[in-house]
Amino acid sequence: MDRFENKIALITGSTQGIGLACALRLASEGADIILNGRKYDERAEDAIRQINAMGRKASFIESDMSRQDDVTSLITKGVAVYGQLDILVNNAGVEKNHSFWEVTEEEYDLVMNTNLKGVFFLTQAFVNYCRNSNRPGVVINMSSVHEEIIFPHFAAYCASKGALKMLTRNLATELAPLNIRINNVAPGAISTPINHTLIDNPELLANVLKNIPLKKLGQPKDVAAVVAFLASDDAGYVTGSTYFVDGGLTYHYEEQ
Repeated sequence: MDRFENKIALITGSTQGIGLACALRLASEGADIILNGRKYDERAEDAIRQINAMGRKASFIESDMSRQDDVTSLITKGVAVYGQLDILVNNAGVEKNHSFWEVTEEEYDLVMNTNLKGVFFLTQAFVNYCRNSNRPGVVINMSSVHEEIIFPHFAAYCASKGALKMLTRNLATELAPLNIRINNVAPGAISTPINHTLIDNPELLANVLKNIPLKKLGQPKDVAAVVAFLASDDAGYVTGSTYFVDGGLTYHYEEQ
């Protein structure tokens, strides 16, 4: 039997990159998928097509994770699609590259509202759904190695991921009596559209690879594999943890 047979997964920001890889991986193991993004476009159409080709169902719900009214209605709309929700993957996120002294309030709010506030209240809505329907649940947050290590010129992003680390630790204890598990996945340098500047700059890429013991960028499927594990019953005794998918980057130290 597939690990996710009769399971429904909602994945935010899931029409490209890591989010899409997570959707495809969970679908390949039997889940029906609710995709999400800011707007329905050709990427959403293609994602649905790929999932349908696996023999699984897929739907798309528009929402902006930085807007509270969108976030609070996403779970209600998601449940209405297939009648249940079992897995929530909080993948949507944004980053802004600016020196600390140049960050505007608008940019700060966008990053924090999307990466932290949106995750907080979407998870809250999912937990209330699970409580009211007396169902177990699984939450997986897409964090970053920058919940742990510095990233100069991305202060708001680091702050959002550091807060997500503590939120997950706290909720693991609070949600355990409800049979709801929650964990973070922390990607390092992954070959995705958000990293196009790095990928397209050989000198910059070489400098990054020096700090990665495995000497290569990760692929979205590498992250999706860990998400699939954490979403499954194989991880039934795992909650409150962060799983780094970084080729060894985070704790790499080497004498010169």
